[in-house]
Amino acid sequence: MRFVWQLLAAVLVAVVGGQAVGAVEGSPWLQLVLGLLTAVAAVLVYGWVVRKTEHRPSTEVARKGAEAAIGRGLLIGVAMFGAVITNIYFNAHYEINGLGSVSGAVGLVGFMAAASVTEEVMFRGVLFRIIEERTGTWIALTLTALLFGAVHLLNPNATLWGGLAIAIEAGGMLAAAYAATRTLWLPIGLHFGWNFAAAGIFSTEVSGNDTPQGLLDTVTSGPAWVTGGDFGPEGSVYSVVFGALITGAFLWLAHRRGNLVPRRRGADKAAAATTLPR
Repeated sequence: MRFVWQLLAAVLVAVVGGQAVGAVEGSPWLQLVLGLLTAVAAVLVYGWVVRKTEHRPSTEVARKGAEAAIGRGLLIGVAMFGAVITNIYFNAHYEINGLGSVSGAVGLVGFMAAASVTEEVMFRGVLFRIIEERTGTWIALTLTALLFGAVHLLNPNATLWGGLAIAIEAGGMLAAAYAATRTLWLPIGLHFGWNFAAAGIFSTEVSGNDTPQGLLDTVTSGPAWVTGGDFGPEGSVYSVVFGALITGAFLWLAHRRGNLVPRRRGADKAAAATTLPR
């Protein structure tokens, strides 16, 4: 039952917060405030429901070390997207025509904060963590990565390749980041850093969502395998390559720290929750 209650709580915050943020799309400052409130609510509700259903401290969202972990994630996310844009610039066409919409970038801070936190709570905090207890890290990572990619197929300009790319470069990478650190803060920072760099700074499409313009006025064109086409740079082969490399690095770190959970069978599953590294 803990899985059901935790997932329901995460989905409820995501739906209510998402509706609120979407309803004020034309008011960037309201979108910023509501997006940040949604992000905070998602963490607080997750911490509360975990404590109530698992009778333990919610260490995944402990305040100690949160700022540093989020900061590291932000740097990785922005640097990774910067590397993708650099490759698009040299192998296709990416042009900056000047300043775009500062207010649009402000609104995107709130939108991306709400999206990144609610998705990390739902997919890594609930789905990956609990599935991992039963199946081990590798199966849980594969299943939740594919589900994460499949959910993005619901976006307006989604493609099958785009969904698969998201599964590899984001679903796998973010789960590996959680496995390496056993907190949600690094994946949250990485997720937000990537999304905001893509939309809020470089003004590119994010997951085929018809994303509004960000800080820069830009034009992207060229082969879809380089640029990602209408889906955005997340559909670029460079995003997949960089995401896979970072996933490998996180999994190596998780292995080195002893955080990889082996596949469990029979009676081992009953003890999974108490033996899982925290």
